[in-house]
Amino acid sequence: MMTQTDRFDRQQLSSRYLTHFQHQLLGKHLKIETIPEYRQRIEIMLLADEGKTQTQICRQLNCSPLTARYWISIAKSGAAHNWRMQPMGRPKTVTSDYVDRLKELVNTSPKDLGYAFSRWTGQWLSKQLSQEFNISISARHVNRLLGDIKAEDNLDKGVSFFQNRISRSEHLIIADLYDESQTLSSRS
Repeated sequence: MMTQTDRFDRQQLSSRYLTHFQHQLLGKHLKIETIPEYRQRIEIMLLADEGKTQTQICRQLNCSPLTARYWISIAKSGAAHNWRMQPMGRPKTVTSDYVDRLKELVNTSPKDLGYAFSRWTGQWLSKQLSQEFNISISARHVNRLLGDIKAEDNLDKGVSFFQNRISRSEHLIIADLYDESQTLSSRS
């Protein structure tokens, strides 16, 4: 008859990378996890712990060698319990809603949202938008977006300026588009 300690010793001998606790934790989460990417991570680590090679794991789970290699290395490093900490897939990108909200925030005072300061910085805009949209981008990228917004606004103003001039004037010459001073002098 096999005792509890014999079973534990046998499992320790067959285990290559995971501790008994990690093995139990991953097994438990494999049963209840519904997100396929998370399940795949767990299965890769458990199969590697059983002694399966990267090629065997890739064939069995139909995953890329890069994915298998990464999660095998996580198991080897002893960090298997952090399987859920790594973000899945490509980082989230800025959406049009995000940019629209950025425009709104720039035109409001931070004090309206309970902040102690009265002017926005790229860093604080980044923090505020990260809380609202769960999309973290650097302050530098926020400042770049603000520059793009300003450039778009200036372009829109320029287009509307020329559209107004076209509708007011029956005689538009190409030079008017390139040299404002020539147009002003020709109207006087």
